[in-house]
Amino acid sequence: MQKIEEMKIQSSADVVLVRQAVRQFAIEVGFGLVDQTKIVTAASELARNTLDYGGGGTVKLETLQEGGRRGLKLTFDDQGPGIPDVDMALKDGFTTGGGLGMGLGGAKRLANEFEIESVVGEGTRVIVVRWK
Repeated sequence: MQKIEEMKIQSSADVVLVRQAVRQFAIEVGFGLVDQTKIVTAASELARNTLDYGGGGTVKLETLQEGGRRGLKLTFDDQGPGIPDVDMALKDGFTTGGGLGMGLGGAKRLANEFEIESVVGEGTRVIVVRWK
């Protein structure tokens, strides 16, 4: 049975709550510790980006069942300034803030599927999927 939960990301406390919820979903899907850590780390980076660069937003957590495999899909949405150059933003070391510039590229490497849509002046949507 599919499980879906949507959460607001408006504060650092919400980032912690997202991490906890993603870990719980990953456990329910049957992820081992390594896969749990990968999806939680990706979620943490993307939730932090949603807050810091997007001015806050939401994440939708969904369990997936496709044939014999199970997975977890996370959709992060914000109505922030958008990303002018997505390809550049995905490169390690690129940052418009004070971070290390590893967030988007790192999240992409930690996921099995990664999709990003960003429109300057409208916001950004990042979707990551991790399969068991």
